[in-house]
Amino acid sequence: MEFDNGKKNHNWTFRELKLVSFVALCLILISPAEPFDPLDPTGNVTIRWDIMSWTSDGYMATVTLFNFQLYRNIMSPGWTLGWTWAKKEIIWAMMGAQATEQGDCAKFKLKIPHSCKRSPQVVDLLPGASFNMQYTNCCKGGVLTSWGQDPSGAIAAFQMGVGLSGRTNKTVKLPQDFKLLGPGAGYSCGPAKRVPSTVILTDDRRRKAQALMSWNVTCTYSQFLASKNPSCCVSLSTFYNDQVTACPACACGCQNNATCVTKDSKILKEAENNKTRKSDIMTLTPKPLLQCTRHLCPVRVHWHIKDNYKDYWRVKIAIINFNYRMNYTQWGLVVQHPNLNNVTQVYSFEYMPLLPYQAINDTGMFYGLKYYNDLLMEAGAKGNVQSEVLMKKDKNTFTLKQGWAFPRRVYFNGDECMLPPPDSYPFLPNSADRLPKSVVTMVAYVIFASFFIWL
Repeated sequence: MEFDNGKKNHNWTFRELKLVSFVALCLILISPAEPFDPLDPTGNVTIRWDIMSWTSDGYMATVTLFNFQLYRNIMSPGWTLGWTWAKKEIIWAMMGAQATEQGDCAKFKLKIPHSCKRSPQVVDLLPGASFNMQYTNCCKGGVLTSWGQDPSGAIAAFQMGVGLSGRTNKTVKLPQDFKLLGPGAGYSCGPAKRVPSTVILTDDRRRKAQALMSWNVTCTYSQFLASKNPSCCVSLSTFYNDQVTACPACACGCQNNATCVTKDSKILKEAENNKTRKSDIMTLTPKPLLQCTRHLCPVRVHWHIKDNYKDYWRVKIAIINFNYRMNYTQWGLVVQHPNLNNVTQVYSFEYMPLLPYQAINDTGMFYGLKYYNDLLMEAGAKGNVQSEVLMKKDKNTFTLKQGWAFPRRVYFNGDECMLPPPDSYPFLPNSADRLPKSVVTMVAYVIFASFFIWL
């Protein structure tokens, strides 16, 4: 085999080609694969670290978290941010957040630092924190909405005084090994990078203050890092077929089979007897307390094709919670379907189209109405939310055949749900099969009588 390199043809032997292929494979394997979400290709959580002033042995910093993800929220118990100091820095004080551990501060006699840990972990303050501990965009219990759902709720910030760090741009070292939990695993963060100093408006918005030094950290989410199994599944049904396509068996893994509970379980009865003490059910087991089902998923999304009109068709969507230990605040549901480009009306849910590629409009996000159904309660009689969606037909593409009316992808709270295999979808029966027997008999009598009349 010959390749023209512009100078001289070189005859590649089979051994050389094999060696080149091996080297290329090694480069692919050792290169870090960054998480990529096709429905949100630029989504990330950006951490901005701004040094606002110098102190006697360090600086005052403002740290801001921006959830730039279109549809992935950070739910309760909220985010946890960690890093490793480059030198022997300490945190003297914090506003708007707190370190989870103080660490060994024995060498400090007069003033005790807030945290002396080499690798501190910081969490948001809870709502209702004392006024002198609050900071702008703080005190939400670590909950961040997605940027697509509510940009104002997608920001968190805190302020801290850092000591033993140096007090010039040349002596300050960037922290390393940033880690973000939101609230569980799944996020991977890159290194801190110097960026142009941030310009911040004062509270009266009449003056611009500029940070002395700024750097950014970008964290991206991967469902594969978060869990080896899905956390939700999808079931399907239609008005034209009595068959209900259930979630696949063990759709979310069978590891919960030994710890799930039935509706008549003693654990649930004890919880019902202590409704005023909601923490009781939370302390019975450290693992999710799931209702025993065939799919063993915490959440099931049901897609039902309800009506078919001349120019429109209607779908009913239900979200059912099977986790007795958890309710979902500010939940979000993302669906990919080609007819979402022509949504006429959505009942009981808020709806927003997602346009990651602008030219393609086949994905949308559903979320609850504020103070009405934006909270999906724990498993039980109230552990579900539902709505209906009316869509206008495109005569060139609409069909009820071959599963076209079912979703292509479904995400709940940012994680993709498992769909049933296509060969199990409810099929569209022949028109004759859909008629009741009485109607078929009557038609047969009419045809039979007409036959004798014409004779």
